Amino acid sequence: MEIVGIIIAGLIIGLLGKFVAPGDKDNIPLWLTLLCGVGGVLLGLVVYQAFGGDGSNGIDWTRWIVSIAIAAVLVIVASTLTGRNSGQRAHR
Repeated sequence: MEIVGIIIAGLIIGLLGKFVAPGDKDNIPLWLTLLCGVGGVLLGLVVYQAFGGDGSNGIDWTRWIVSIAIAAVLVIVASTLTGRNSGQRAHR
């Protein structure tokens, strides 16, 4: 994939990952969402191929679903590590 394609796919996958992540994950910045999406795209391809995925003609929906799931996990991790997960904070 070209770098521009990865960035565009990463933004889309990152936003979808943010959407499907449980809880309030809207507090992480767009650049971090993009990073989670790019990570989801790249790690999703690795995981997909590790489990025997070899692609198909046209759009490979399984690969993209795996990428979205991994991006959602990365969004949760990023939100937790940056302390921007407002649903988990204790109010004092």
